[in-house]
Amino acid sequence: MKRKTGVERPITKSVLREKIVAQLTENIGLLEKAAQASHAEATHESSKAENKYDTRGLEAAYLAGGQARQLREIVESMELYVSLPLRDFQPDEPIDITALVDLEMDGVRSLYFLGPRSGGLELTCARQEITVITPQSPLGQNLMRKRTGDQWSAKIGGGAVKYVIRGVS
Repeated sequence: MKRKTGVERPITKSVLREKIVAQLTENIGLLEKAAQASHAEATHESSKAENKYDTRGLEAAYLAGGQARQLREIVESMELYVSLPLRDFQPDEPIDITALVDLEMDGVRSLYFLGPRSGGLELTCARQEITVITPQSPLGQNLMRKRTGDQWSAKIGGGAVKYVIRGVS
């Protein structure tokens, strides 16, 4: 039996990828259970329409179909991350997929991993919060091709936010 030592491995991209795959695997398990429950609801005799306005069965079928599609997307994302080649970036290299970006926004620093899919995943690695973003997200679009030290401002919610890239690895 493994004993927890309380010491977490330092942030490496392979550890980060392991955590992303583990989170996606957990999401798959939860979604499979939800999809099975929705399918059972949709096909249960109590969901049979009692009149033309009774749509319980139809709604449950739509829900089951949506959950099945979402499940396929998560499985595809997990498979993509398992085989994703990881790259180390030098400070003078432009940001691209698999970059780990230390970004300061109005004095607050955050870590972002630029992944091909599954934007919005939040992970803890080496006691630091890391958010997965994609190049399609507004922040991902702004980061692509920038380098360590680059700065820009953007209007958000009626105010200007100043961004500074503190590091890329």
